[in-house]
Amino acid sequence: MIGIIRDIIFVIYIIYLLLTHHILSAKDITVSQDMKPNTITEAIQLAKNGDRIFVNKGYYAEGNIIIDKSIELTGNGYPEIDGKNQTEIITVRADNVKIKGFIIKNSGASNLYDMAAIKTDNCKNCTIEDNKLYDNFFAVYLSASSHSTVKNNFIQGHALSESSSGNGIHLWKCHDILIENNEISGHRDGIYFEFAIDSRITGNTSKNNLRYGLHFMFSGGDVYENNTFTNNGAGVAVMYTKNVKMINNTFRDNWGANAYGLLLKEIGNSMIYGNHFVKNTTGIYMESGTNLNIFENTFTSNGYAMKILGNCTDDSIIHNNFSSNTFDVSTNSSRSVNLFSENYWDKYNGYDMDRNGIGDVPYRPVSMFSIIVEDVPEAIFLLRSVIVNIMDIAEKVAPVFIPESLVDNKPLMKEYKPHPLILYKVVDQRGDELTRLNE
Repeated sequence: MIGIIRDIIFVIYIIYLLLTHHILSAKDITVSQDMKPNTITEAIQLAKNGDRIFVNKGYYAEGNIIIDKSIELTGNGYPEIDGKNQTEIITVRADNVKIKGFIIKNSGASNLYDMAAIKTDNCKNCTIEDNKLYDNFFAVYLSASSHSTVKNNFIQGHALSESSSGNGIHLWKCHDILIENNEISGHRDGIYFEFAIDSRITGNTSKNNLRYGLHFMFSGGDVYENNTFTNNGAGVAVMYTKNVKMINNTFRDNWGANAYGLLLKEIGNSMIYGNHFVKNTTGIYMESGTNLNIFENTFTSNGYAMKILGNCTDDSIIHNNFSSNTFDVSTNSSRSVNLFSENYWDKYNGYDMDRNGIGDVPYRPVSMFSIIVEDVPEAIFLLRSVIVNIMDIAEKVAPVFIPESLVDNKPLMKEYKPHPLILYKVVDQRGDELTRLNE
């Protein structure tokens, strides 16, 4: 027994020596334009794994900087690294790299190679934070990387066309990535995920991008929460994806013929909870959405709050607030297999005789006039006419053209007041046995 304890102590001692040797052997290297080393590339060549390189304020135009060692690269006073529109600026090919505190601008652009201000290539445990990235083709590009963080960066481009521009933050074939508190504008897509799984996007602002503020493709197990997507060409798109949670985001001022607050296509088993859709052409556009839980969102002053195509099935739309939208719900199908229950509709004119807060008369949120406008867009000029009001009332009393099964059997009389996150269990498709289970 004493021998075993002695062996354990010896192993712990050896591990301690190895760790302290690594810490003690690490060194700091300072880059300054008035002393050696005076280039970042030279400092990296001098460095070993675990070293820290501090770059003093100044202007550095070095071409492609390759980081192939586990180091920290920190700027003092935001030194400028300029790619002169010719090359990728920083390429990371090592694990455990940190890049912080730089102005990085003017990367090269290419139709054959995705040049970036900062690219990680098959890396893990890297951090890119507190940088200012201007006028780059791709700003931050993570390729086949994992367990890394991109946070507190200011990313600004001046993209003129989709074909000649890249994305602000781009992930390809990555997992376990944190994208946090970045501000992105002026790129093709603000944030782009392709084959990116088990990652989180939180606290970011993505605005004034040519196409999407956020674009998901073939990804799953991701969470995006507390982000703001404003005035992007086509809003936010989540496509060919499953198991995504979209929580407490704001989708605002995404206007245009093909613009949406949130575009969902071929998406399943996902949650859309507590989001705000304000002044978008369409708040949510859904195509081939299956098993989506759309709970406690607010839709305010949109053209269409929701467009739900007929190939959407088994979706639950519960406890949402619909106010001041031109049209609350639109569909291209004569039937619905989705559940609407306990939503607030400002256009509902029913009554509540038993004062339980739920209307005694079901509400059909699809307007007859919305169907006409879908077929004849020019008819929108009749929107406020008395004829349209009479037509909608008659259709809801005796549905002929609008889907009879798209109905909220329990419309709320007052706006729903959100509360801490709830798990919902939908027992009956008609909504008669809707139960709520606290997490």
